[in-house]
Amino acid sequence: MSGSNNFIGTMPMKEYDVVIVGTGAAGLYGALQFPEDVSVLLISKRELSLSNSSLAQGGVAAVLDTIGDDYKLHIQDTLTAGKNKNNLAAVEVLVKEGPGDVLKIKELGVDFDLDENGDMQKTLEAGHSRHRIVHHKDSTGKAITDALIANVKKRSNIHIYENTLLYKLDRIKGGFAAGLLFENGDSCTVMAHYCILASGGIGRVYKYTTNSAIATGDGITFAHKLGARIRHLSWIQFHPTAFAAENDRERFLISEAVRGEGAYLLNCEGKRFAHNYDERGELAPRDVVSDAIIRESIAKNSEKFYLDITYKDPDFVRERFPMIYSKCLEENIDITKDRIPVFPCQHYLMGGIDVDLNARTTVDRLYAAGECSHTGVHGANRLASNSLLEALVFSRRAAQDIMSRMKNDDNSPLDVQPGKDDLSGRQLPHGYRTEIRELMQDCHFVIKKPEKVPANLVRAKEILADLENGGYEINRDLIEAKSLATVAVIVLEEVMKENDT
Repeated sequence: MSGSNNFIGTMPMKEYDVVIVGTGAAGLYGALQFPEDVSVLLISKRELSLSNSSLAQGGVAAVLDTIGDDYKLHIQDTLTAGKNKNNLAAVEVLVKEGPGDVLKIKELGVDFDLDENGDMQKTLEAGHSRHRIVHHKDSTGKAITDALIANVKKRSNIHIYENTLLYKLDRIKGGFAAGLLFENGDSCTVMAHYCILASGGIGRVYKYTTNSAIATGDGITFAHKLGARIRHLSWIQFHPTAFAAENDRERFLISEAVRGEGAYLLNCEGKRFAHNYDERGELAPRDVVSDAIIRESIAKNSEKFYLDITYKDPDFVRERFPMIYSKCLEENIDITKDRIPVFPCQHYLMGGIDVDLNARTTVDRLYAAGECSHTGVHGANRLASNSLLEALVFSRRAAQDIMSRMKNDDNSPLDVQPGKDDLSGRQLPHGYRTEIRELMQDCHFVIKKPEKVPANLVRAKEILADLENGGYEINRDLIEAKSLATVAVIVLEEVMKENDT
């Protein structure tokens, strides 16, 4: 198996055993599953610490103690939230194997909050029938990714490239050729026998999102171009309680756990209303609460909504939600005294690159894990705190499957294609990305507008055609714009088919 140690910032080797695209929980944890004699290239589009995983607040759902809880309850909660459109086999894998991965990342240094007995503290979130979410304050994702990054950097076989754009991914005999564009303008092509796409979600296809700036659907687009099956890309989750900032496109999340700890959801009149739409009230699943807010907004002709946890002990609130407390203070909101302005926005993708229980796509040697993948775990609506668990379980399974296959590989060198790609071209015009976001926000938000889909799809296809054939310079702007346009087209085509049936 090939490879010698490289470090961040140096030119990559020409050939690797495995290339992993994305450095969230799935990419990092997947990389750590490979032994020291397997060379792994880990590609981070921006800085290593920037990912949707690192933004995750609430925690990780896992049945770590069967006293008062069991696998069947977690499975049932997942199916209920997912409208029973889940892949049951995948849900069973998630729930039964997930606790082992949670304990493993604890061993790797994740500092989960502990109770007075020294056990991992468990909280409740919407859609869960039991307290089973383990957490690190209200910044669990950052605690997990920070610990995984620290471990990845210790591994001599894992080569990390930050601020590195994947601009092409081609099939070659026995593997893949990946075109890389570096921050300084240099580019190169590397080969790998296997590829794991762990590139995150599609949040930037919407006007407002809780997702980080990198979430442009790149991995889904590359998989689609390779012929991989994409499923249920129109199954998009809108979180009901993003901070209602006046101008920021990226809105920070007011975690599900805030409602889990008893926060009230109030309308523009300062009245609780969620129970008018669902008996579970504030603790109904995310899609239900988002729908309730939009319907209440229409009824009251107002987009002013608030979370109120001011009746709780201030010290408890500051201790339990230090990151949210701090972020809100930056917006001149003291959550121990003030109501938090909230409104739904794009949050998570349930569909994606279709994979089996070992994270294999329909393209040989291509795997997908994390939010870019469609395991079927989430059904039509993700249950809170199942996403980080899915990233851990199925990235581990991907690595295990690759290792099993590598035992039978002939390990012959891959063909290195000579020369460098010509990335030059004319400048990309401004406005395409903004227009794509407006098209999606207009017709496929919380309450769908199917009558607007046909015209919006036509325009999205026009934009995509120009991006692909316009002779533009290959850079980050072009790759991300093409990804957003591709995602919009796939989503709206799906919606059209659903509407026709």
